[in-house]
Formats: sequence, C-alpha cells, structure tokens
Amino acid sequence: MAKTRRMLSENLKLIDVVIELLDARIPKSSQNPEINKLARNKPRVIALNKSDLADPEKNNLWINRFKQDGIDAVCINAITGEGLPNLLAQLRKIMEPELKKAAERGRRSRPIKTMIVGIPNVGKSALINKIAGRATAVTGDRPGVTRNKQWVRVNPEIQLMDTPGILWPKFDDPQTGMNLAFTGAIRDEIIDIATLASNLLEVLSKLYPEQLKSRYKFDEIREKPGHVLLEEAGRKRGCLVSGGEVDYYRISSIVLDEFRAAKIGRITLESPEEESDFNE
Repeated sequence: MAKTRRMLSENLKLIDVVIELLDARIPKSSQNPEINKLARNKPRVIALNKSDLADPEKNNLWINRFKQDGIDAVCINAITGEGLPNLLAQLRKIMEPELKKAAERGRRSRPIKTMIVGIPNVGKSALINKIAGRATAVTGDRPGVTRNKQWVRVNPEIQLMDTPGILWPKFDDPQTGMNLAFTGAIRDEIIDIATLASNLLEVLSKLYPEQLKSRYKFDEIREKPGHVLLEEAGRKRGCLVSGGEVDYYRISSIVLDEFRAAKIGRITLESPEEESDFNE
C-alpha cells in the first residue's frame, strides 16, 4: 500500500484530471482518505459506479451533495457503459479552457490525461475496458486484481491510467470496514461470514425493512438482532443440516450474494445528510 501511495503521488504530476471511482452504495466508506489527500490539488470527477445496484433517490442526493462541495459527479455502470457519455463530457468540460488556450496559441491538440483511482473491487479495470471498447485491463470479481499502473489510449481525446486499488491500513470508524465488507471490497475470509451476514441484516432491517421482509418472508423484524434474523432466514429458505439446525454458512452466503446482486432491492447504506464532514 505504501508503494502504491508513492506511485500515485508521483504519477499525479502527469495527470490533467483525476477520475475517482466510488461505490454508489457506500460513497463515504469507499472513498479512500489517502486518495482524497493526494488528489486534492487536481481537477476531479467522481464516478459513482454500481449505481444500478444503489437506491435511485440516494444516487441523486449524493450527486447534489458533491456539487455542493464543488465536485462534478456522475452515476455510471462500468459493466454496461451507462453514464459513460456523461463522464467523458465532464472531462472535456474541465479541460476545455486549457485546450482552448493551447489551440489559440497554435499548439496541436493532445489527449486529456486522466488517472482512475479507487479502492479494490470498485470497478476501475471494468471501467477502462468499457471506455476503451476492448479488454485492455485485467478484471475480476475479487479485490486486488490490478497490480501495476498501465496507460490506455482510449481515443485521440483521452488517455487513461489504471492503478492498483488501495485500502487504508486502519479504519477509524468500524462501520466503514463493515460497509466495505458488505459490498465485497474486503475479502469475505477476513470476517466471519455469519457475523457479516447478521450485521448486514440488522442494518437493512433499519434502512430498508419492507424490502427485507419481502425477500425473506419475515413476519416482523422490528428490534430483532441480526443473528435472529439470519436464523429465521435460514429456516425460511430451508438451509438446514441434520437435526434441523440452520446451516449458517449457506444462508450467510445467500444473504451476501443477494445483497450484492440487488436481489433484496436497490440499496444505499449511506446518506449524504449524515456525512457532515464528507470530503474534509
């Protein structure tokens, strides 16, 4: 991680605009404070990836929040390409004054140099491949696939740099680490899967109770702890072992998979109105 931070700091000198990729379901938790510090003096566009999995109303609230902070933001889906024209338009908008000056001085047009930064598994390589229209970056559904920086010439207008995702060594807020684990930015092996699924169900019971009740056929969920909800979900889904005991590993895997695939619903775990210190 220290090596990656040094590399990012050095390469920022070559960059015109930083594309900061965040997970739309957890915009606060998925913003690495190290990246925020490193990129502070560079023009920046925030791309809220996986916005198709997030609450549409919350997506709009986050876009407005970033605008209030003076940062352009767009919702995208790096897999389907939805929102990419808006992202590219923002890059051109930011660089328009500088490119116009260069043209007036008779200088030949050059590509806009951008760096895509973000935490592991947020979709950086998938975004590069979609913009470029070809498999130029290695992708995967697990954190830490990209290992080295690489330049990708998208078209005559834009040149992209992919970089490894970096997680910070310590989370001051335990909920940040939990949110990252819920969405898969942290490997499932790091936290006991039943504990993770129980915590997720408890959070969802407060934020999206109706969606949770509908998906797992719960009769009542108010004030029930997560481990009780997990056991009930296991029995409702028939995840049982000999003796009628709940197979906690199986139902935990189901809950996490269904949350990450938006089968429970389009869910956002963080609201901008709760983040008064965001981007500070």
